[in-house]
Amino acid sequence: MAAAERRLGPFWSMTRSQVYRELPALADAGYVRLGKPGPRSSQPYAITASGKRAFGRWLAESPGRDAVRNPIALRVAFGAQHSGAQLKDLYAGANEYHTQALAAAREQAKEVKKEGDNYGSAALEFAVAYHKAALSWLKTAPTG
Repeated sequence: MAAAERRLGPFWSMTRSQVYRELPALADAGYVRLGKPGPRSSQPYAITASGKRAFGRWLAESPGRDAVRNPIALRVAFGAQHSGAQLKDLYAGANEYHTQALAAAREQAKEVKKEGDNYGSAALEFAVAYHKAALSWLKTAPTG
């Protein structure tokens, strides 16, 4: 989970329950195999040759359409039902989150670029642009 969060977290949300629910299904399909239990009963998995082939097929598929699901924008859509104080708190929390996430994504993008991973760096630049756009939007969102 930590590796997935580091690699994908800045631009793809996931929960532990999703990951841990999918791993046994992937093992049943023969795409990963269970390793020896690690510290604190952690269960490492490793991708199999069949899993690598399935991953390659998945990469070749059309990615489909983006799914935009921003909880702040959703609440702003119902802004008339909020008090001014609620909106102020909503925006302050979102501003704090996006400011921190932007700094983290920028730092991670630099590290990945130094490692020579141009593709990982490009994906992280998407996260940087997303958080910058969110912060810009928050400056113009109506306050009541």
